[in-house]
Amino acid sequence: MTKRLDCAGKLLDLSLPQVMGILNTTPDSFSDGGVFFSPDAAINQARHMFQAGAAIVDVGGESTRPGAQPVPLQEELDRVIPVVEGLHAELPVIVSIDTSKPEVMREAVKAGAGMINDVTALRQDGAIAVAAECNVPVCLMHMQGQPRIMQKQPRYHDVVGEVTAFLRSRINACLGAGIRREQLLLDPGFGFGKTLAHNLQLLNRLPDITVLGFPVLVGVSRKSMLGTLLDERPVQGRLYGSITAATVAAWLGASVVRAHDVGPTVDALKIAAAVKQIE
Repeated sequence: MTKRLDCAGKLLDLSLPQVMGILNTTPDSFSDGGVFFSPDAAINQARHMFQAGAAIVDVGGESTRPGAQPVPLQEELDRVIPVVEGLHAELPVIVSIDTSKPEVMREAVKAGAGMINDVTALRQDGAIAVAAECNVPVCLMHMQGQPRIMQKQPRYHDVVGEVTAFLRSRINACLGAGIRREQLLLDPGFGFGKTLAHNLQLLNRLPDITVLGFPVLVGVSRKSMLGTLLDERPVQGRLYGSITAATVAAWLGASVVRAHDVGPTVDALKIAAAVKQIE
């Protein structure tokens, strides 16, 4: 498995689990919609995340929460490109662009992004060719359905087997398009077309995905699965649940954990990694 990713000249050390800070420049994201909608607010939040230990800041301009509506191309560009440019100019942190649109991928990488994070695993028309052209690491995520309908009765015969098979197929498609193995990360897509039982099975059997030989990214921060497990706890009350789930993911082999609460997550992963190194 790749232990260092070259993110447009910035190296990501994956010998220890790393934290990707979530930066939503949207008015409607499920946890922090509207809070960092302006470029100044978004860049200031990225400063705090970098100071707290984030190795990556993931900038997204289109909400992918259940029921989310699509955002026009120009509107998404207007939301994310000033933020990517500002972060690239000011901070040594790796900037990831959270998008499914090939045009946004291309413009964000031109603006300084060093990673592409796509919830549709480069399935939009032209996305895989643009990602190959951009020559930066790409995170491929599994999602059943589309955000508007993905949580309406998701079904699997074998969720771990089906997610793994999907990721294998996308790996092969990327390799065929000229994207190198060492540029790929995998995300099982917690909460994206999965019930609570599906999410728990995927987390429990995360080693079945890490065995594919690629760095695995896990995003469970503040998600509804945690609210359900914590007796319908509201979004802002899921800090401890988020940290616990992130620690479990890292213990089971996740290389990158995507988090809203960067500082506490960084601390937890440092302790878990120190203990695990004794094995």
